[in-house]
Amino acid sequence: MKLVKGDRIFFVITIALALGGFAIFSSAALGLLARESASVSRDILTQAGLGLGLGFVALFVIRAIPLAQVKRLAPYAYAATVLLTLSVFIPGIGHHANGATRWIDLGFITLQPAEFLKIGVVLMLAWWLAPRVKQLKDFRKGLLPFMAIVGLPAAALLMQPNNSTTILILLTSGALYLAAGAPLRDIGILTGLMVVAVIAVLIIRPYALERAKTFLDPSANSLGSGYQIQQSLIAVGSGGLFGRGFGQSVEKFNYLPEPDGDSVFAVFAEETGFLGATLLLALFTGLFARGIVIAGDSRDLFGGLLALGFSVLIALQAFINMCAMIGIIPLTGLPLPFVSHGGTALLAVLAMCGFILNVSVHRKSA
Repeated sequence: MKLVKGDRIFFVITIALALGGFAIFSSAALGLLARESASVSRDILTQAGLGLGLGFVALFVIRAIPLAQVKRLAPYAYAATVLLTLSVFIPGIGHHANGATRWIDLGFITLQPAEFLKIGVVLMLAWWLAPRVKQLKDFRKGLLPFMAIVGLPAAALLMQPNNSTTILILLTSGALYLAAGAPLRDIGILTGLMVVAVIAVLIIRPYALERAKTFLDPSANSLGSGYQIQQSLIAVGSGGLFGRGFGQSVEKFNYLPEPDGDSVFAVFAEETGFLGATLLLALFTGLFARGIVIAGDSRDLFGGLLALGFSVLIALQAFINMCAMIGIIPLTGLPLPFVSHGGTALLAVLAMCGFILNVSVHRKSA
């Protein structure tokens, strides 16, 4: 069947996450009905049309493009996504909300370019690293160019500000650099620079420091900065083993902030319990594991790095979101892939899956 050409296990898991995620999102979005400013029907239509509809179109189109053509276009895609991200600062185009400038206002809808920037960075790094694995020990040919490639989009994101996506891109980029054979010296330098950057952000941006304090003591300000994590833990805990029943969450009505966004995992855990949350975790783990298999079976290093990069990015974002909702790490604001509100995010993650499927079409055994 040409429709599912490529790794069928990966494709089936992608379908399960996309359709299941839309159902989870729709249930969580109903909690917004109790909030006067909410437009639930529009949100659901955007998620279905821009996210699922265009997302699957992007998946099939990207999967069908010759991998050699993807490789040729990689640096141009990187440049385009960086410029698109910077365009949010152009008056009349960029949209400012909640203290950040992260969106492009198209009138009938807003887009978040950072979601496409993730794709551009992985494409660029795979393109740049593949032919240079034997040169990475040279500081001038390895670490310096790598820092330039990653530093430009990181700077653009920090200006918005978008700390969580910056951290996600830095961690994913570091994983690709390490997988390509970077010397431990460079990994040590990058780790040190990241620690310094995190400390600087905590000093410069008070809200980031407040999140760190809340993580260390969630009960210190339960009606202020600790409110979201407190309500999230209540939602997850009240789900028990089997949950309240799908659609039966109590916390999504006027209690849990952003029930269809960052907090959607807490709503799902409340409705389906430990078993449902474990199943969702298993699907993300399966997607990641299958992506690693596809990367290892790629015909060339570019394809392997491409599949590895997108697999790490999706899984890392999912695990960061879920861990934040149960208090294992500080709240980050990263959405849950396939599930959280955001048509742009769903479109982008399905496009990433298209790239991984493309690599699977060109595997060694194909």
